[in-house]
Amino acid sequence: MKFLKKLVKVIVVLLALIVVTLYITDTDYLLKAVRTIYMKGHTTAFLEDYKEFDNRTLDASDQPQPWPNHSDYNSEKVTERLATANKDWGTIAYVIIKNDSIWFEKYYDGFDEDSKSNSFSMAKSYVSGLLGKAIMEGHIKSLDQPVCDFLPAFCDGMAKDMTVGDLSSMSSGTNWDEAYYSPLSITTRAYFDDDLAKVMNGLKVVNQPGQSFKYASGDTQMLAMVIEKATGKKLYDYLEESFWKPLGSENQAFWQVDSDDHDLVKAYCCIASNATDFARFGKLYKNYGKWNGKQLLDSAFVAKSIKPRFPNAPQYGYGWWLKKHLGKDFFMMRGHLGQYVIVQPEDNVIIVRLGHQKSPDIGTKTFTDDISLYIEEAYDMLEN
Repeated sequence: MKFLKKLVKVIVVLLALIVVTLYITDTDYLLKAVRTIYMKGHTTAFLEDYKEFDNRTLDASDQPQPWPNHSDYNSEKVTERLATANKDWGTIAYVIIKNDSIWFEKYYDGFDEDSKSNSFSMAKSYVSGLLGKAIMEGHIKSLDQPVCDFLPAFCDGMAKDMTVGDLSSMSSGTNWDEAYYSPLSITTRAYFDDDLAKVMNGLKVVNQPGQSFKYASGDTQMLAMVIEKATGKKLYDYLEESFWKPLGSENQAFWQVDSDDHDLVKAYCCIASNATDFARFGKLYKNYGKWNGKQLLDSAFVAKSIKPRFPNAPQYGYGWWLKKHLGKDFFMMRGHLGQYVIVQPEDNVIIVRLGHQKSPDIGTKTFTDDISLYIEEAYDMLEN
């Protein structure tokens, strides 16, 4: 009994020392990571983790616009290959929209058409769209306006050459480290820290901005801070009024913030919503910024966004991923664990997939194999 009491005291003292050390070394965000992710059996962010964080609400549209069902709605069954992939990789939603009508939809694992899940990096496309909106409304001059005009922490050395367009096209030249599974990476810190602006202002520009593509969530986070400064509006409010409501979203959405006190959205990720409301933003870009006859976003900005900025990086434009497959050009919103809104404008096709994981070749190539599979099987189903 005495041994047990002594052991408990030792454990308590060790835990106390660990906590003190974390605060001293400014890594106390790890306590939140352990509480919200690791103690729940996950090794990284997960689909419903938004419930563990502070959020801001985007209200559904006052005039919701339900997607019509196609005349051939759900007339085709999933292919055997797609069914296997959906099971193996934990798909929760698979939707095919043809000619702006839902041609096929199926939900899994207890999720349905209204279920919310984390968008992860699909949110980057929304933030890039909000940059276009801010330019369209005159809050920002152009893609070439310096970030320094809005964020004083980036006015020295090479940082003074960084533009808002560099942030949208992932070419800031900062020392951001995109590492999802390392608890000590800045990506992990940004996800759990309660003062995200402080984290971002500590970044350093180590390469000349605007020269080459390097995927960095920090670029989108800085862009969000720029847009808030330029518009004088919180980004969640700006998204709600600019796109969420005008696009006729049927469901409210949540956008994670760093904390109630600092109230800065995790702009590079973390809009929680459902498959068909996510699909609306793909439709807006498919139609070059026009929705029900109204130009919500400048068509030239959209056209520029879905073309590569850098010849040596044909996979990315401004906030959108670009992929050639089946002899066709696709552009897509893309998120951690395999969240996709994939658009083929000439065929008037939008494919949405949400789920728990990607194919196991993650980290080995620009596009994981699951993306090609979701495209191929959708076209097989449509052709049948």
